[in-house]
Amino acid sequence: MVRRNPGRRAALLDAAIEVLADEGARGLTFRAVDQQAGVPVGTASNYFSSRGDILKGAGERVYERLADDDVIADGLQGPRDRARVTELMHALVDRVAAFPTGFLALLELRLEAVRRPELRDVLTHRIRADLDFNVAHHEKSGLPGDGTMVVLLWLALNWLIVERLTLPELFTDEQRHDLVTALVDRLLTGQPPKSG
Repeated sequence: MVRRNPGRRAALLDAAIEVLADEGARGLTFRAVDQQAGVPVGTASNYFSSRGDILKGAGERVYERLADDDVIADGLQGPRDRARVTELMHALVDRVAAFPTGFLALLELRLEAVRRPELRDVLTHRIRADLDFNVAHHEKSGLPGDGTMVVLLWLALNWLIVERLTLPELFTDEQRHDLVTALVDRLLTGQPPKSG
């Protein structure tokens, strides 16, 4: 019988995220989740009927933890110019990179989704909803740029975060900062910003 304690379920999914980040999808077992969560053996199997259920739940949980109503509200504050878009993109990269196990777990889930259509469906739905929300939120904000710019930023910044987490010495912090700034500038103007 599946238990319904939402706090315990969330803690088990948080443990699953840590296992995915540390061990990869192949290391995700009921026992590994129980051990990471510090609960008795068999607890995860009381909450999830299969390993696939844990994978799907972990995919949803990453996004729950990344959602921040204060950050979303903050995006509607301040000036409506390129500098503000740049500031928000720097904050986004830093916020996602501050939850490295979540992002790494999401990468593992994406790879596992290649082999599991039911997981692919969950991730496609969840990521599509996130992307659609970001486009709508940007358009509502009155900031410069359109929905295509938001998608291009999303694609480019996701890969920059991958590089930051998997090959941290590839770019310095200053180079990453400059790349985010250049990306916003070029997407909003179609050309590099003028110096001087």
